[in-house]
This record gives sequence, C-alpha cells and structure tokens, in this order.
Amino acid sequence: MGHWLERNIVEPGKLPLLLALAAFVLTFVVTRVITRLIRAGKGPFGNVKAGGLHIHHAVPGVVLTILGGFGVVASSGRHEAATAIFAVVFGVGAGLVLDEFALILHLDDVYWTESGRKSVEVVVLTAALVALVLAGFSPFGVNNLSQAELQDRGAVITSVVVNFVFSLIALSKGKGRIALFGVIIPFVALFGAMRLARPDSYWARRFYRHRPRALARAGRRADQHDRRWSGPRRAFQDWIGGKPDQQPARLPGRR
Repeated sequence: MGHWLERNIVEPGKLPLLLALAAFVLTFVVTRVITRLIRAGKGPFGNVKAGGLHIHHAVPGVVLTILGGFGVVASSGRHEAATAIFAVVFGVGAGLVLDEFALILHLDDVYWTESGRKSVEVVVLTAALVALVLAGFSPFGVNNLSQAELQDRGAVITSVVVNFVFSLIALSKGKGRIALFGVIIPFVALFGAMRLARPDSYWARRFYRHRPRALARAGRRADQHDRRWSGPRRAFQDWIGGKPDQQPARLPGRR
C-alpha cells in the first residue's frame, strides 16, 4: 500500500488533491450527521446563531475555501507541508459550501426540502469527478499519451476539441451529468450526443419543434428514464443526505 501510494499519488504530485478530496468527503459526512442529529433533537449540537441570525455553515465554508485556495496557490511548488495543509483547509471549506449548494442556488433555506436534494447531487458528482482526476483521467479524456502522441500536437488538440463538442451537444440535449463526465471520460459524451434530447432541452426546442414524432419519442424516452431511475436515485440521496420534509399540499389559488 505504501509503495502504491508513493508511486501513484506522491510522485505525480497528487497528494494535495487526495487530501482535499478526503477532507471534502469527510466534512460532508460529518456535517450531514450533525445536521440530522439537530433535526432529530438529539445530541449536544444546535444551530449557530449570532444576534438572532442563523449562521449557515456555508459562511465559514466560504472563508475556509478562500483561505485554502489562495494558500495552495501561494505555497504550491515551494512548501509541500503548507500545500498539504491548505489543501485540507480547502477541502473542508468546499464540503461546507457544497452541502448548502441548494440554499445558495435558491437563495432560500431549502436544506430539508425536495429542492435541497440538489446539494447531495452536487456533492456526489464533485467527489466522483475529483476521484476520476485523481485516478489518472485528464480533462477532455486525453490521458496516458505516449511520447509520440504527445509530439503530435494536432492529434491531441483535435481529440480535445471533438470531445468538448460532443459534451456541448450532450449538454444542449439536457444531459448535464453525461456532458460533465464526458469532459473527462472518452466516448461518454459521444453516447449522450447520439441519444434523443430531453423534451425540455434547448436541442428539442430548436430541432424538434417541426418534428412532432421526434418530440413525442423524446417525451416517452424521458418519462421511461425518470420512472426507472427516480426511485433508486431518491433512495440513494435520502440515505446520504436525509429524507426531505413532507411539504403540505397547496390549495388552488394559494402561493
């Protein structure tokens, strides 16, 4: 294990990234455990308030993210120990901020609502992407190139551009996750670019508006996909982040 860590993490200079990822995941897990205990009224924890104002943990998270990010930039390549420490600080800050991503997105305290699931989704997606980079995947899917391939700049640039175009097409078709992973993993974006667009996507509005059959097929495909995966996805998000509060049904005409 020590040899593997030295060969694959320390030598390539990935130790700060590993430390940041570990701090990020651990901070998110600990934060969710504490917030679930507070929600259940258990344990010694409670909400942090100052003068009656609820201080969300995204606030210290922003401070730590800024401190850690600038610290890594300032110490990188010169002070390895300081770089590692600032990487941990950055990971902690990022974990606190992204745990309340939905709150920042909606500018409202939606932590325990259905909209709050976006925080869990963003955290899982971020951790997965960083883990892929840590494992050796380079952006745009260009990695493990031989010396001859590195010398062929044209082929590398073409590969990057083509893969990026596929990612943009997948994104325009409403397939954000595939587009994001497709930037890193080769051919994933191609798969998303070739499939039918979601009916509410830019691609569908632009290219399916005079093709009712294609729009109907896109709607059926999206419904089938959502029915198949919404249940497992919701169960996974509830297991990680906690089950949202049940929102009372609104009467017609009420806001």
